[in-house]
Amino acid sequence: MKFPDRGDSKISLGISSCLLGQKVRFDGNHKLDTLLTGTLGQYFEWVPVCPEVAIGLGIPRPPIRLVGSTAAPRAVGVKDASIDVTDKLAAYGKQQARKLTDLSGYVFKSRSPSCGMERVKVYQHAGVPAKRGRGIYADAFLSGQPWLPAEEEGRLSDPRLRENFIERVFVYHRWQEFTVQGLTASRLVEFHTRHKLALMAHDVEAYRALGRLVAQAGRRNLKESGHEYLLQMMQAFQRLATPARHANVLMHLMGYLKKYLDADDKAELLGMIHAYRRGAAPFAAPLILLKHHFRRHPDPYIADQTYLNLDPRELMLRGGL
Repeated sequence: MKFPDRGDSKISLGISSCLLGQKVRFDGNHKLDTLLTGTLGQYFEWVPVCPEVAIGLGIPRPPIRLVGSTAAPRAVGVKDASIDVTDKLAAYGKQQARKLTDLSGYVFKSRSPSCGMERVKVYQHAGVPAKRGRGIYADAFLSGQPWLPAEEEGRLSDPRLRENFIERVFVYHRWQEFTVQGLTASRLVEFHTRHKLALMAHDVEAYRALGRLVAQAGRRNLKESGHEYLLQMMQAFQRLATPARHANVLMHLMGYLKKYLDADDKAELLGMIHAYRRGAAPFAAPLILLKHHFRRHPDPYIADQTYLNLDPRELMLRGGL
């Protein structure tokens, strides 16, 4: 299965403008994040958005916060509760979700009453604020694109969360390229097959459920099937892969080599997989061995798996695995 060759073109990601160093915050400052502008910025093209400025709030401006129910909070002024921008932020989020359909991911500003994805403070009339809210703009945007890989800048400092986000971005980017060519039942099978091992490392049951969905695609409305597949697939990839699940996939890969490897090669590879599973070796160790053996004994099915054959940009961003 071949995808369009876009050369070195950068992948587009949405981002809260303040994280790029733009002085758009309520106090006229920014929240420059050098991981985003430096490391990730080498490979991603950022599409900055500040919803508060976009809806007409000035710089500087009176700060806002979430108040009321955690399920349906209002965004109002901290000092002047008559300032209520909830509806404007929600409307702008819905508008941007319809407009920015070429994005392959989004990085939101954490704890923001407009952009925070989770654990945003919601104030009541009395007592300690509940950290269970979601920014009004972020909620509206992601409700419009629920499959979009999204993360907060603070969580990206965690290596596992960062790798997971990057993997999701590239999976979704491949889906976007795939659908440009048109969606057919057979091509949906091809896409699913190509991501089999990667899905198994995240959620085996989800992989099986997606397989059943794909098998029925030819007998259902194809557009609906594709939409359902995309949503379930991206939810599956959001579950963090673990050493145990990776080790199971590595063992699965080893099965394709059993008739080619001698006893010493098998023992070396098996030992490396077990060492990785118990934390005594990095993931790259068994992966490099497997790739070495598959170079000597090519398998067309394995050659088409994204698990072993990543986009070079993804490989770099994920630390070379």
